[in-house]
Amino acid sequence: MNEARPPVKKAGSANDPLWYKDAIIYELHVKAFADSNNDGIGDFPGLVSKLDYLQDLGITCIWLLPFFPSPLRDDGYDIADYTAVHPAYGTLEDFKLFLTEAHRRGIQVLIELVINHTSDEHPWFQRARKAPEGSTERDFYVWSHTDKKYPGVPIIFKDTEKSNWTWDDEVGMFYWHRFFHHQPDLNFDNPLVFDEVVKAMRFWLDLGVDGFRLDAIPYLVEREGTRCDALPETHAIIKQIRAIIDNEYTNRFLLAEANQWPDDVRPFYGDGDECHMCFHFPLMPRIYMALRQEDRLPITDIMTRTPPIPDNCQWALFLRNHDELTLEMVTDDERDYMYLAYSADPRMRINVGIRRRLAPLVDNNRRRIELLNSILLSFPGTPIIYYGDELGMGDNIYLGDRNGVRTPMQWSGDRNAGFSRANPEKLYSPVIMDPVWGYQTINVEAQQTDTSSLLHWTRNMVALRKLFQVFGRGSLEFLTPDNRKVLAYIREYDGERIVCVANLSRFAQPVSLDLSRFVGLMPVEMLGYVPFPLITRAPYPLTLAPYSFLWLELQQAPPQPDRVTQQQQHEPARDLLLITEPMGHPVEEVPGPPETDNAPGSVSN
Repeated sequence: MNEARPPVKKAGSANDPLWYKDAIIYELHVKAFADSNNDGIGDFPGLVSKLDYLQDLGITCIWLLPFFPSPLRDDGYDIADYTAVHPAYGTLEDFKLFLTEAHRRGIQVLIELVINHTSDEHPWFQRARKAPEGSTERDFYVWSHTDKKYPGVPIIFKDTEKSNWTWDDEVGMFYWHRFFHHQPDLNFDNPLVFDEVVKAMRFWLDLGVDGFRLDAIPYLVEREGTRCDALPETHAIIKQIRAIIDNEYTNRFLLAEANQWPDDVRPFYGDGDECHMCFHFPLMPRIYMALRQEDRLPITDIMTRTPPIPDNCQWALFLRNHDELTLEMVTDDERDYMYLAYSADPRMRINVGIRRRLAPLVDNNRRRIELLNSILLSFPGTPIIYYGDELGMGDNIYLGDRNGVRTPMQWSGDRNAGFSRANPEKLYSPVIMDPVWGYQTINVEAQQTDTSSLLHWTRNMVALRKLFQVFGRGSLEFLTPDNRKVLAYIREYDGERIVCVANLSRFAQPVSLDLSRFVGLMPVEMLGYVPFPLITRAPYPLTLAPYSFLWLELQQAPPQPDRVTQQQQHEPARDLLLITEPMGHPVEEVPGPPETDNAPGSVSN
């Protein structure tokens, strides 16, 4: 059983117990970020050398993909040792230095806790295969003499796996796996499994990591007659993990990966005593759907179907990540639409999703990239930025599996994109070299010197979001103007009031907003600090340029007549016409359809 721990809690690097609500998370793979020893694989020393870049970007938390010893048949999610570092990525001392340097810069660190399954090369599995049936060693995993158990459980990777059971010749039995056949599931009905998981968890928490992403957490326990998904026994395990963290550590957090409908994800928060955060998977494809349909309904519909969560909990939001753009949480018709709209080439598809990065999904259209990011950064939840998306990095659909969105970070136009000095054939993955997405065109060095670049725009937007707690902690109220091509909502928290307006259309759109409960307040555009006319009881009219957005802070109107005239105070704003344009840029021509509008620009007013 679990060993007792001293009552003194180990402090985390963050001071606020709710720090994760205000965080800006940056997801990266160590192997893809920076190579310090020129072996073609990124490593922790390389990552340390780039921490100043991440600090300058403004992110406050790094989410590391698995870096543990592994045969790497599933890019590290097939773990062979829970308490060590893969030799290709450095040593445990290298990790400790990275953790220290990240914390010194005010950056928290989130790592993976993959406890549903291990690699079939893990010593636990090798011992299980040799142990007698019924022994605790054998029962570290789920075995059966038949592959007919749990018949109602769906196969996740239908394109590669034919069954959730695989025959083992040495054992003479089948073993259970929800994912690939080389990833056998751990058996949490064996209490020794939980004890080993807790040992691994404490190992990293004692070093100072700030949280865990709980990979595939709904599938921990199996029961006959069920889908073996989010069972009460699974929630009991999560509660135990949370209790250990709360009792022994301060200001740490758990992020659940549960790719389910919002009502089904809600139980993973418990009563605020399970996970602190959960991904909002159904929202992500609907943001793209709303953009292509030029209709806010897909977004507002899923958000109105999202249940309330405990006050100490949070949603995790993202536009893209290391996996495919998953289409599991959409209807069949919606899935067909998304395939047609965003992956006409079948090579862009994998399993039940689309394996493309953000910029290629929107045809490298700068305005659309900025529009989507404005929604990500202003919706209720903690935003996650996937490495390279701050530059508009592309992908490589010719690489297998999901490797096309996991190519080396593009630092410069130098050899191997500045990622490594190794010979190109030694790189873990080829860098992107085509004319549109290639590293000679898209890289950090070039964008750092260009104040109109996407990198500069992203940095400015991140900095702005961090000034207002309302984005991470505030309420959400959708406005319902007649024009459904415009998405509008109000965020409020502790005296902060922000109106967000987004034009989902490729054409300019008029909209009239009901802001009557804010009569007498003055909207101030937040990036340029531009005051707008006072709000009256009349509908507040705006006209937005294609794919543009506004963040308007509602402030008390100053008494100075040079800022707000008496006429503006008392007359309805019937004649007001405001056209938002890329921030910091001159007015551009109205673009054509998305397929041909690739001109850069950043949203402004």
